[in-house]
Amino acid sequence: MPYINTKTNVNVSKEKEIEIKKKLGKAIEIIPGKSENWLMVSFEEQCSLYFKGKSDSGIAFVEVKLFGSAEPAVYNKLTAAITKILEEELKISPDHIYVKYEETRNWGWSGSNF
Repeated sequence: MPYINTKTNVNVSKEKEIEIKKKLGKAIEIIPGKSENWLMVSFEEQCSLYFKGKSDSGIAFVEVKLFGSAEPAVYNKLTAAITKILEEELKISPDHIYVKYEETRNWGWSGSNF
């Protein structure tokens, strides 16, 4: 039950959105037991974001939320994959991307909790 939300100050075409979604679907498999089958993805494009006081280049803030937990080394690999995807697809420099992880023991779906 992972969820990945990407906020960025750049335009994301529908074609790019679909490509990024596919790549994130593959990347989530880095976390043991997670797959695209349960992945929810959202995009917030052209957000008012500033990094180091500036907004003159691409910036992204990515939130990864999941039911359960993973080891720090796994998150490190996923961060590398996410930043590579955004660099390839949106031309955002890795040093302008933050990735935040949030783990939860309570996750609801279909009218009840896991």
